[in-house]
Amino acid sequence: MLLRTFALLLVAGSTALMACSQPTSIDTDLVDLDVEVVTEGLESLWGFTFLPNGDILATERDGRLRMVKDGELVAESISGVPEVHARGQGGLLDVALHPEFESNGFVYLSYAKPLDGNSTTVVARGRLDGMALVDVEDIWVADSRGRGHYGSRLVFDDEGYLFITVGDRQDNPNGDQANHSAQDLSNHHGTVNRIHDDGSIPSDNPFVGQDGAEPSIWSYGHRNSQGMAYDFASGRLWLNEHGPQGGDELNLVEQGANYGWPVVGYGVNYGGDNLHDATQGDGLVDPVHYWVPSIATSGMLIYTGTLIPEWTGNFFVGGLRGQQVARLTMDGESVVSEETIYQGHGRIRDIRQGPDGAIYLGLDGDADGAGIVRIAPTTSR
Repeated sequence: MLLRTFALLLVAGSTALMACSQPTSIDTDLVDLDVEVVTEGLESLWGFTFLPNGDILATERDGRLRMVKDGELVAESISGVPEVHARGQGGLLDVALHPEFESNGFVYLSYAKPLDGNSTTVVARGRLDGMALVDVEDIWVADSRGRGHYGSRLVFDDEGYLFITVGDRQDNPNGDQANHSAQDLSNHHGTVNRIHDDGSIPSDNPFVGQDGAEPSIWSYGHRNSQGMAYDFASGRLWLNEHGPQGGDELNLVEQGANYGWPVVGYGVNYGGDNLHDATQGDGLVDPVHYWVPSIATSGMLIYTGTLIPEWTGNFFVGGLRGQQVARLTMDGESVVSEETIYQGHGRIRDIRQGPDGAIYLGLDGDADGAGIVRIAPTTSR
């Protein structure tokens, strides 16, 4: 079934042409690649994931969960999705499968939930039954309010814990930065959170039992993390996060650590005003890598496949403003080189490794310019 699915994906890609004018091939430092359109017609794609049979679940920010089946975008949306706050940066955001999806059918959605005239980041869980989500329930609700910056990436680690990012909700960073809400453990602004698969809180989370601290918090002092990936080889959790005007960051996520937003950083405020007093501070974790100017980091992938052996172990970071994919060569916890492998063909919202070992890019845009493309070595056809 899997081979048949990907054969049909390639046929569909060979005949489709996205309005954002996809190239048919790209040259990189180590390998030449074909670019093939998997599907188009998705509107404001935010996240996607592969089902075990090779089909794809994709979220549209307006509130639709879509299926790409046998290389074709199914016209009918999947039912059972909760009501979302589809305004500004809000809406239906990430999608992830339970590590034991084949036996339990659990699908996890992050979304902006309307709440008391505002909205917050929420994680819902339901079982996929054909073209419906059933038994849907909110399993985690962030204590956050604001205009945007929902964060909202979902990642499972090798022990089955679910990690959730929440942005700083665009709380005004001017003024007393040390007392900014992203530095306050009593809310979820600017945090990474760790929960069990049913939404309960692990007893070994770093702030469990601390007065005035939210027990789900794993790390804090982040601005808005829209890319996150777990390195199963090393057991490390990584994320990228948006800077303001410049200063996007790649961070290694450590238990209980403070990443400094908005006290320190490498960007400036919109308009060019100084925002931070310094780039480093005592007790604050430095980024492993940063971008100035900003590429508006989004989806993130740690490549583990063998289809492109030259890239095994490399990190891939999507850029919205830069419409690019940055390939990072790593040496342990250090970035030793960076290459832009794809640029100018659409905003990269998400990046995933397919069951066939190819790399798939989710492009954010309107119905004419959003979709999923596959990149793989020319010899893999």
